[in-house]
Amino acid sequence: MNPSRSPLIRLRSALTVMLAAGLLAACGADKGSDSSILAVEIDRSTSCALDGMLLADYPGPKAQIHYDGLNEPEFFCDTVEMFSIYLNPEQARRVSAMYVQDMAKADWDNPKGHWIDARTATYVHGSKRTGSMGPTIASFASADDARKFADTEGGKVLRFDEVTPDMAILDGGALHDKRM
Repeated sequence: MNPSRSPLIRLRSALTVMLAAGLLAACGADKGSDSSILAVEIDRSTSCALDGMLLADYPGPKAQIHYDGLNEPEFFCDTVEMFSIYLNPEQARRVSAMYVQDMAKADWDNPKGHWIDARTATYVHGSKRTGSMGPTIASFASADDARKFADTEGGKVLRFDEVTPDMAILDGGALHDKRM
């Protein structure tokens, strides 16, 4: 390699890296939430985007994803479903906001309200508590509340970006439903 060309090669490499980083940033532009988009409250008729289940009929944290260009969010009867969709490599729609419920404030058996930004929430994976689809990922506004929950119910405390696709496996609530 010619030493006199080394600075030019380094500059070209740096520009290539900056361009690639810019393109990746544009592709991943859905990583932040639009603070102007508000959570929508569920009612008795709100159904899950994946399986049509009525959210109000089941325990545990619920979730909603707001996509650019759509007036209404897609609702999920469990946070595991939200993560499964969001972390899916085929997910191409731009996410403008995501909400989950703060389970330190919402009633686990009949959760209503207490919506928080999913990206800033703290989660507990692997607890004894179940949601509509069986094992769930509990959501909390406060890391302290998540730690208290994990101390009582078990599980590991995680930030949003620590939840992985293998934690969001949709193997069906029927496998875990003791009433069946």
